[in-house]
Amino acid sequence: PMACSLASRIVLYEAGADAHPDLSFVQVDRAKRTSDGRDYWQINPMGQVPALRMPEGGLLTENAAVLQYLGEAWPQAGLLPADAAAHARMRQWLGFIATELHKAVFVPLLDARASADVKAYAMDKAALRLAVVEAHLTQHDHLVGSYGIADIYLAVVLNWAPYAGVDLGAWPAVKAFHRRVQQREAVARATREEYALYQDEQRLRAA
Repeated sequence: PMACSLASRIVLYEAGADAHPDLSFVQVDRAKRTSDGRDYWQINPMGQVPALRMPEGGLLTENAAVLQYLGEAWPQAGLLPADAAAHARMRQWLGFIATELHKAVFVPLLDARASADVKAYAMDKAALRLAVVEAHLTQHDHLVGSYGIADIYLAVVLNWAPYAGVDLGAWPAVKAFHRRVQQREAVARATREEYALYQDEQRLRAA
Protein backbone atom coordinates (compact mmCIF):
# COMPACT_ATOMS: atom_id res chain seq x y z
CA PRO A 1 0.00 0.00 0.00
CA MET A 2 1.09 3.57 -0.94
CA ALA A 3 3.89 2.22 -3.14
CA CYS A 4 4.19 3.22 -6.79
CA SER A 5 1.55 0.62 -7.62
CA LEU A 6 -0.97 3.13 -6.28
CA ALA A 7 -0.67 4.72 -9.74
CA SER A 8 -2.16 1.61 -11.35
CA ARG A 9 -5.13 1.69 -8.98
CA ILE A 10 -5.69 5.36 -9.82
CA VAL A 11 -5.60 4.68 -13.57
CA LEU A 12 -8.16 1.90 -13.16
CA TYR A 13 -10.42 4.15 -11.11
CA GLU A 14 -10.05 7.00 -13.60
CA ALA A 15 -11.10 4.56 -16.34
CA GLY A 16 -14.03 3.20 -14.33
CA ALA A 17 -12.43 -0.22 -14.79
CA ASP A 18 -12.68 -1.23 -11.14
CA ALA A 19 -16.21 -2.50 -11.89
CA HIS A 20 -14.80 -5.10 -14.31
CA PRO A 21 -15.75 -8.57 -13.03
CA ASP A 22 -12.31 -10.05 -13.70
CA LEU A 23 -10.37 -7.29 -11.94
CA SER A 24 -9.07 -7.74 -8.41
CA PHE A 25 -6.28 -6.28 -6.30
CA VAL A 26 -3.91 -8.48 -4.30
CA GLN A 27 -1.96 -6.83 -1.50
CA VAL A 28 1.72 -7.61 -0.90
CA ASP A 29 3.20 -7.07 2.56
CA ARG A 30 6.76 -6.17 3.54
CA ALA A 31 7.57 -9.85 4.05
CA LYS A 32 6.68 -10.39 0.38
CA ARG A 33 3.59 -12.44 1.14
CA THR A 34 0.38 -11.78 -0.74
CA SER A 35 -2.94 -11.27 0.99
CA ASP A 36 -4.04 -14.68 -0.33
CA GLY A 37 -0.99 -16.40 1.18
CA ARG A 38 1.42 -16.74 -1.74
CA ASP A 39 5.16 -16.08 -1.80
CA TYR A 40 5.45 -12.95 -3.92
CA TRP A 41 9.06 -13.75 -4.83
CA GLN A 42 7.65 -16.67 -6.82
CA ILE A 43 5.39 -14.29 -8.73
CA ASN A 44 7.89 -11.50 -9.39
CA PRO A 45 11.57 -12.42 -8.86
CA MET A 46 12.33 -8.72 -8.20
CA GLY A 47 9.82 -8.68 -5.35
CA GLN A 48 8.52 -5.33 -6.56
CA VAL A 49 5.03 -4.01 -7.23
CA PRO A 50 3.08 -3.60 -9.41
CA ALA A 51 2.70 -6.91 -11.22
CA LEU A 52 -0.24 -7.27 -13.58
CA ARG A 53 -1.68 -10.62 -14.60
CA MET A 54 -2.82 -9.87 -18.13
CA PRO A 55 -6.06 -11.36 -19.47
CA GLU A 56 -4.26 -12.62 -22.56
CA GLY A 57 -1.76 -14.44 -20.34
CA GLY A 58 1.56 -13.64 -18.75
CA LEU A 59 2.71 -11.25 -16.09
CA LEU A 60 3.63 -7.62 -16.76
CA THR A 61 5.92 -5.76 -14.36
CA GLU A 62 7.61 -2.34 -14.17
CA ASN A 63 5.36 0.56 -13.30
CA ALA A 64 5.85 2.53 -16.53
CA ALA A 65 4.96 -0.52 -18.62
CA VAL A 66 1.90 -1.39 -16.52
CA LEU A 67 0.58 2.17 -16.69
CA GLN A 68 0.91 2.28 -20.48
CA TYR A 69 -0.77 -1.11 -20.81
CA LEU A 70 -3.72 0.04 -18.69
CA GLY A 71 -4.01 3.31 -20.61
CA GLU A 72 -4.15 1.36 -23.87
CA ALA A 73 -6.63 -1.18 -22.46
CA TRP A 74 -9.08 1.61 -21.53
CA PRO A 75 -8.54 4.27 -24.21
CA GLN A 76 -11.89 5.87 -23.41
CA ALA A 77 -10.35 7.23 -20.21
CA GLY A 78 -8.21 9.57 -22.31
CA LEU A 79 -5.08 9.04 -20.22
CA LEU A 80 -2.72 8.62 -23.20
CA PRO A 81 -1.72 11.30 -25.73
CA ALA A 82 -3.31 11.08 -29.15
CA ASP A 83 -0.36 11.84 -31.45
CA ALA A 84 3.04 10.18 -31.83
CA ALA A 85 5.15 13.15 -30.73
CA ALA A 86 3.15 13.62 -27.53
CA HIS A 87 3.30 9.87 -26.92
CA ALA A 88 7.09 10.04 -27.13
CA ARG A 89 7.11 12.92 -24.63
CA MET A 90 4.94 10.85 -22.31
CA ARG A 91 7.47 8.00 -22.44
CA GLN A 92 10.22 10.51 -21.77
CA TRP A 93 8.45 11.72 -18.61
CA LEU A 94 7.70 8.18 -17.46
CA GLY A 95 11.39 7.36 -17.81
CA PHE A 96 12.40 10.54 -15.99
CA ILE A 97 10.02 9.91 -13.10
CA ALA A 98 11.06 6.27 -12.78
CA THR A 99 14.82 6.78 -12.92
CA GLU A 100 15.57 10.34 -11.82
CA LEU A 101 12.94 10.75 -9.08
CA HIS A 102 11.60 7.37 -7.98
CA LYS A 103 14.86 5.39 -7.97
CA ALA A 104 17.59 8.02 -7.75
CA VAL A 105 15.98 10.27 -5.12
CA PHE A 106 13.14 8.71 -3.18
CA VAL A 107 14.23 5.07 -2.88
CA PRO A 108 17.47 5.95 -1.04
CA LEU A 109 15.77 8.61 1.10
CA LEU A 110 13.05 6.18 2.20
CA ASP A 111 15.37 3.20 2.74
CA ALA A 112 15.95 2.72 6.47
CA ARG A 113 19.12 0.78 5.67
CA ALA A 114 20.68 3.59 3.61
CA SER A 115 23.59 5.38 5.28
CA ALA A 116 23.63 9.09 6.04
CA ASP A 117 26.06 9.62 3.15
CA VAL A 118 23.76 7.83 0.72
CA LYS A 119 20.78 9.87 1.87
CA ALA A 120 22.77 13.11 1.55
CA TYR A 121 23.81 12.12 -1.96
CA ALA A 122 20.18 11.42 -2.92
CA MET A 123 19.00 14.70 -1.40
CA ASP A 124 21.60 16.56 -3.46
CA LYS A 125 20.14 14.90 -6.56
CA ALA A 126 16.62 16.06 -5.68
CA ALA A 127 17.12 19.78 -6.30
CA LEU A 128 18.15 19.55 -9.96
CA ARG A 129 15.52 16.97 -10.83
CA LEU A 130 12.65 18.78 -9.14
CA ALA A 131 13.85 22.03 -10.72
CA VAL A 132 13.40 20.42 -14.14
CA VAL A 133 9.82 19.47 -13.25
CA GLU A 134 9.23 22.91 -11.74
CA ALA A 135 10.33 24.68 -14.92
CA HIS A 136 7.93 22.58 -16.99
CA LEU A 137 4.95 22.90 -14.65
CA THR A 138 5.44 26.64 -14.39
CA GLN A 139 4.48 26.75 -18.05
CA HIS A 140 2.06 23.81 -18.28
CA ASP A 141 -0.74 22.35 -16.18
CA HIS A 142 0.27 18.78 -17.04
CA LEU A 143 3.38 16.93 -18.12
CA VAL A 144 2.06 16.16 -21.61
CA GLY A 145 -1.02 17.86 -23.01
CA SER A 146 -3.96 16.95 -20.76
CA TYR A 147 -4.05 14.86 -17.58
CA GLY A 148 -2.66 11.37 -18.10
CA ILE A 149 -0.64 8.47 -16.78
CA ALA A 150 2.59 10.45 -16.45
CA ASP A 151 0.83 12.96 -14.18
CA ILE A 152 -0.52 10.10 -12.09
CA TYR A 153 2.89 8.49 -11.66
CA LEU A 154 4.47 11.82 -10.73
CA ALA A 155 1.74 12.59 -8.18
CA VAL A 156 2.22 9.18 -6.52
CA VAL A 157 5.98 9.69 -6.25
CA LEU A 158 5.43 13.18 -4.80
CA ASN A 159 3.27 11.60 -2.08
CA TRP A 160 6.52 10.36 -0.54
CA ALA A 161 8.12 13.79 -0.23
CA PRO A 162 7.19 14.53 3.43
CA TYR A 163 8.31 11.05 4.51
CA ALA A 164 11.61 11.50 2.68
CA GLY A 165 12.33 14.95 4.14
CA VAL A 166 11.77 16.73 0.82
CA ASP A 167 9.95 20.05 1.22
CA LEU A 168 7.98 20.70 -1.96
CA GLY A 169 7.54 24.32 -0.89
CA ALA A 170 10.85 25.01 -2.62
CA TRP A 171 9.13 24.16 -5.93
CA PRO A 172 5.74 25.94 -5.84
CA ALA A 173 4.54 24.80 -9.27
CA VAL A 174 5.30 21.18 -8.35
CA LYS A 175 3.50 21.57 -5.04
CA ALA A 176 0.47 23.15 -6.72
CA PHE A 177 0.39 20.38 -9.33
CA HIS A 178 0.45 17.73 -6.61
CA ARG A 179 -2.40 19.41 -4.77
CA ARG A 180 -4.50 19.62 -7.97
CA VAL A 181 -4.05 15.97 -8.80
CA GLN A 182 -4.79 14.88 -5.23
CA GLN A 183 -8.16 16.62 -5.47
CA ARG A 184 -9.35 14.44 -8.35
CA GLU A 185 -12.06 12.02 -7.23
CA ALA A 186 -10.32 8.87 -8.46
CA VAL A 187 -6.99 9.91 -6.95
CA ALA A 188 -8.52 10.80 -3.60
CA ARG A 189 -10.46 7.54 -3.46
CA ALA A 190 -7.49 5.33 -4.37
CA THR A 191 -5.19 7.15 -1.97
CA ARG A 192 -7.71 6.98 0.87
CA GLU A 193 -8.17 3.23 0.38
CA GLU A 194 -4.46 2.44 0.18
CA TYR A 195 -3.60 4.67 3.12
CA ALA A 196 -6.08 2.73 5.24
CA LEU A 197 -4.39 -0.51 4.15
CA TYR A 198 -1.00 1.03 4.96
CA GLN A 199 -2.17 2.00 8.45
CA ASP A 200 -3.50 -1.52 9.03
CA GLU A 201 -0.14 -2.92 7.95
CA GLN A 202 1.72 -0.57 10.31
CA ARG A 203 -0.49 -1.61 13.24
CA LEU A 204 0.17 -5.29 12.54
CA ARG A 205 3.93 -4.67 12.45
CA ALA A 206 3.78 -2.80 15.75
CA ALA A 207 1.70 -5.49 17.50
